[in-house]
Amino acid sequence: MQNSEFFFNYLSWSNPWLVAIALNTFLLAIATLAPKKLLTPAGQLHGWLLGVIIWGSLGWQGYAVVMFYFLVGSGVTRIGKAQKEAEGIAEKRSGARGPENVWGSALTAAICAVAVLALCIFRDTGLGDTGGILGQTGGILGDTGKMPVSQDAIWPVSQDVISLLLLGYAASFCTKLSDTCASEIGKAYGKHTFLITTLQPVPRGTEGAVSLEGTIAGIVGSILIALVSWAVGVIDLTGIVFCVVAAFIATNIESVIGATVQSKFEWLTNEVVNFFNTLIGAIAAIVLASAWRTFLA
Repeated sequence: MQNSEFFFNYLSWSNPWLVAIALNTFLLAIATLAPKKLLTPAGQLHGWLLGVIIWGSLGWQGYAVVMFYFLVGSGVTRIGKAQKEAEGIAEKRSGARGPENVWGSALTAAICAVAVLALCIFRDTGLGDTGGILGQTGGILGDTGKMPVSQDAIWPVSQDVISLLLLGYAASFCTKLSDTCASEIGKAYGKHTFLITTLQPVPRGTEGAVSLEGTIAGIVGSILIALVSWAVGVIDLTGIVFCVVAAFIATNIESVIGATVQSKFEWLTNEVVNFFNTLIGAIAAIVLASAWRTFLA
């Protein structure tokens, strides 16, 4: 391809990065003008950057997953808001997310998305017409919502690695939404809350506390976003199970961290714990899927 052709192709609307910038700039303008803020001003800028990375790397399919998490998670945070504020257990800034919340929730997913993009660049199909970075499909997932497969790929194992990274991407958001639903519903409606390490009754909102209502809400939240991930083609049917199980494991590990070591380290803020939570969820899903493929599939 001549340099001029490459340049104009790069500037065309078939380039997902241009679509990502335009779409997220439009949404940023709406968010700035909206009377109710879901993000702080700094959070909006960081959300814009995250949105560009996700759309540019995974197309609309990956973007749909992060938007579902953001909208549902923000809505769940506002449930029982007045009661939680009266009890002093509500999220700060009335639930508006700042940069620390954006990356605490989505850094793991962003790493998975960029890793997928990097693998696709180094594949024969990475810059092709079947869903490459400059292809006609607006993202690497292609028109069918499935990752393109090439038997002549530079790295024969790259397709398996890509599918595992996509699973990790989905599982990280399943884990975070599970955590958000469990925490917020537990604080609003939990009748009996117990410290996960001792099972002793503790007040709602205590770090490391769990409740039946919150646990059920967390499982439902993870199922919903796993279904969305499957519906848009990011994961397959078995991936739904891996995501939900991984989210349950990671959310409970996060509760253990909150009940044991979080208060002992000043740097171990809720946002840092959220990052570890999503990372554990992604790794757990990848390990489960790898074990399934190795021993059972």
